[in-house]
Amino acid sequence: MKIDIETKYKVLDVISKSKISNQRSIADKTKFSLGKVNYVVNQLIEVGFLKFENFKNAENKKNYVYILTPSGFSEKIKITQSFIERKEQEYIELKAEIEALKAEKKYKI
Repeated sequence: MKIDIETKYKVLDVISKSKISNQRSIADKTKFSLGKVNYVVNQLIEVGFLKFENFKNAENKKNYVYILTPSGFSEKIKITQSFIERKEQEYIELKAEIEALKAEKKYKI
Protein backbone atom coordinates (compact mmCIF):
# COMPACT_ATOMS: atom_id res chain seq x y z
CA MET A 1 0.00 0.00 0.00
CA LYS A 2 1.39 3.37 -1.02
CA ILE A 3 1.16 6.31 1.41
CA ASP A 4 -0.37 9.42 -0.17
CA ILE A 5 1.50 12.72 0.03
CA GLU A 6 -1.01 14.43 2.33
CA THR A 7 -0.83 11.61 4.89
CA LYS A 8 2.97 11.61 4.79
CA TYR A 9 3.01 15.40 5.10
CA LYS A 10 0.70 15.46 8.12
CA VAL A 11 2.60 12.77 10.02
CA LEU A 12 6.02 14.29 9.31
CA ASP A 13 4.70 17.76 10.17
CA VAL A 14 3.30 16.67 13.54
CA ILE A 15 6.48 14.83 14.45
CA SER A 16 8.73 17.70 13.36
CA LYS A 17 6.81 20.24 15.46
CA SER A 18 6.81 18.37 18.78
CA LYS A 19 8.50 15.55 20.61
CA ILE A 20 5.98 12.78 20.29
CA SER A 21 6.57 9.54 22.11
CA ASN A 22 3.66 7.44 20.93
CA GLN A 23 1.53 6.77 17.92
CA ARG A 24 -1.68 7.58 19.79
CA SER A 25 -0.51 11.20 20.12
CA ILE A 26 0.21 11.32 16.39
CA ALA A 27 -3.24 9.86 15.68
CA ASP A 28 -4.89 12.48 17.91
CA LYS A 29 -3.08 15.36 16.22
CA THR A 30 -3.56 14.13 12.64
CA LYS A 31 -7.10 12.78 13.17
CA PHE A 32 -5.98 9.49 11.58
CA SER A 33 -6.80 6.07 12.99
CA LEU A 34 -4.19 4.46 15.20
CA GLY A 35 -3.81 1.64 12.66
CA LYS A 36 -3.13 4.08 9.85
CA VAL A 37 -0.57 5.95 11.96
CA ASN A 38 1.11 2.67 12.89
CA TYR A 39 1.42 1.70 9.23
CA VAL A 40 2.69 5.15 8.13
CA VAL A 41 5.21 5.48 10.98
CA ASN A 42 6.59 2.00 10.36
CA GLN A 43 6.96 2.74 6.64
CA LEU A 44 8.69 6.07 7.38
CA ILE A 45 11.08 4.31 9.75
CA GLU A 46 11.72 1.58 7.18
CA VAL A 47 12.70 4.05 4.44
CA GLY A 48 14.86 6.04 6.88
CA PHE A 49 12.78 9.22 7.29
CA LEU A 50 12.14 8.62 11.01
CA LYS A 51 13.97 7.05 13.86
CA PHE A 52 12.83 6.06 17.31
CA GLU A 53 15.14 6.93 20.25
CA ASN A 54 15.22 6.87 24.05
CA PHE A 55 15.03 10.16 25.91
CA LYS A 56 18.59 10.64 27.11
CA ASN A 57 17.75 12.06 30.55
CA ALA A 58 14.53 10.19 31.23
CA GLU A 59 14.21 8.42 34.56
CA ASN A 60 12.00 5.84 32.91
CA LYS A 61 14.13 4.35 30.13
CA LYS A 62 10.97 3.18 28.36
CA ASN A 63 10.31 6.76 27.21
CA TYR A 64 10.96 7.20 23.50
CA VAL A 65 10.67 9.97 20.95
CA TYR A 66 10.22 9.98 17.17
CA ILE A 67 12.87 12.03 15.36
CA LEU A 68 13.06 13.06 11.71
CA THR A 69 16.31 12.00 10.10
CA PRO A 70 18.15 14.35 7.72
CA SER A 71 16.54 12.50 4.81
CA GLY A 72 13.21 12.86 6.63
CA PHE A 73 13.67 16.65 6.76
CA SER A 74 14.53 16.69 3.06
CA GLU A 75 11.43 14.61 2.29
CA LYS A 76 9.26 16.91 4.42
CA ILE A 77 10.52 19.96 2.51
CA LYS A 78 9.85 18.25 -0.84
CA ILE A 79 6.39 17.12 0.25
CA THR A 80 5.58 20.57 1.67
CA GLN A 81 6.39 22.19 -1.66
CA SER A 82 4.26 19.65 -3.51
CA PHE A 83 1.44 20.05 -0.97
CA ILE A 84 1.45 23.85 -1.35
CA GLU A 85 1.45 23.64 -5.15
CA ARG A 86 -1.48 21.22 -5.11
CA LYS A 87 -3.50 23.34 -2.66
CA GLU A 88 -2.81 26.49 -4.70
CA GLN A 89 -4.06 24.71 -7.83
CA GLU A 90 -7.17 23.53 -5.98
CA TYR A 91 -7.75 27.13 -4.85
CA ILE A 92 -7.45 28.47 -8.40
CA GLU A 93 -9.88 25.85 -9.72
CA LEU A 94 -12.36 26.45 -6.89
CA LYS A 95 -12.19 30.21 -7.39
CA ALA A 96 -12.89 29.78 -11.13
CA GLU A 97 -15.83 27.49 -10.35
CA ILE A 98 -17.29 30.02 -7.92
CA GLU A 99 -16.94 32.81 -10.47
CA ALA A 100 -18.67 30.66 -13.09
CA LEU A 101 -21.53 29.93 -10.72
CA LYS A 102 -21.88 33.62 -9.86
CA ALA A 103 -21.96 34.49 -13.57
CA GLU A 104 -24.56 31.79 -14.21
CA LYS A 105 -26.69 33.10 -11.34
CA LYS A 106 -26.69 36.63 -12.83
CA TYR A 107 -28.23 35.42 -16.07
CA LYS A 108 -30.93 33.36 -14.37
CA ILE A 109 -32.36 36.22 -12.28
